[in-house]
Amino acid sequence: MKILLASPRGFCAGVNMAIESLDLTLREFGAPVFVYHEIVHNKYVVESFKAKGAIFVDQLEEVPPGSVLLFSAHGVSPEIREVAQSRNLNAIDATCPLVTKVHLEAVKYAREGYTIFLIGHDGHDEVIGTMGEAPESMILVETEGDVDNLEIAPDAKVAYLTQTTLSVDDANRIIKRLRDKFVNLVNPPKEDICYATQNRQEAVRKIAAAADVCFVLGSQNSSNSQRLRELAEDEGVSAYLIDGSADLKPEWLDGVETVFMTAGASAPETVVNECIEWLKARYGATVEPVIVREENVKFPLPKKLRKLSSLK
Repeated sequence: MKILLASPRGFCAGVNMAIESLDLTLREFGAPVFVYHEIVHNKYVVESFKAKGAIFVDQLEEVPPGSVLLFSAHGVSPEIREVAQSRNLNAIDATCPLVTKVHLEAVKYAREGYTIFLIGHDGHDEVIGTMGEAPESMILVETEGDVDNLEIAPDAKVAYLTQTTLSVDDANRIIKRLRDKFVNLVNPPKEDICYATQNRQEAVRKIAAAADVCFVLGSQNSSNSQRLRELAEDEGVSAYLIDGSADLKPEWLDGVETVFMTAGASAPETVVNECIEWLKARYGATVEPVIVREENVKFPLPKKLRKLSSLK
């Protein structure tokens, strides 16, 4: 058995920054550190931080006044920031800069009087935070059908933004439908779907068809990981989204000679290695790295944490 191992895969710069931020916050302030929503959408990462003393909450009312609070990589709305301030929470913002970019674009378009179509998934933490920047001006669009149902004049002043972790192909189909319907549609000077999401999707498109089965390391609530699984299936390959080696099933590997393996942007390399070792031990698998693109992006720590680091 041969494993085609995609590169790039796994952690992106935003996830690395968020995880490093939570690690440093726990070291500097001690447990407990409260985190608004999961730091990243990965079961392994969240459980690891729970063991270190992080407490993940979905309501800020759960956080005792004066506590240390970290905002996750997905970003939060202005309302959440105001609640944190009213509760005298020591808030540290680990929002991915690429998500912050979308928030700033939303504010800009809203101030200029645009109706903004946000292409994304209802209920996703990132979408909730972005919608909160200009709720009176934004409409969530999930599908091409949603575009068809929009009751807005074709010549209206409209703009679109996208969730950063979407399928590029799906987003482009919706954008085309919007352009066909709205003659004055505008968009940001640089697209919103993040570099890492695009790179991992590109690797799936280029490699998956050469394999008999695809394993995507990532959690079920990880949007970008789900898109990788879907893309592999679009290439005609049986594809499974798994958290780790415990999820692997021998029946998936009956008659399989070539495995394609990748990982979503919030999946740690440790779970990739566990799966590789599982396949080596049972099937004598060998690994063939396939490099599609190099990544050298790094994001700085949040300002509060940079100040702490500079004092050392």
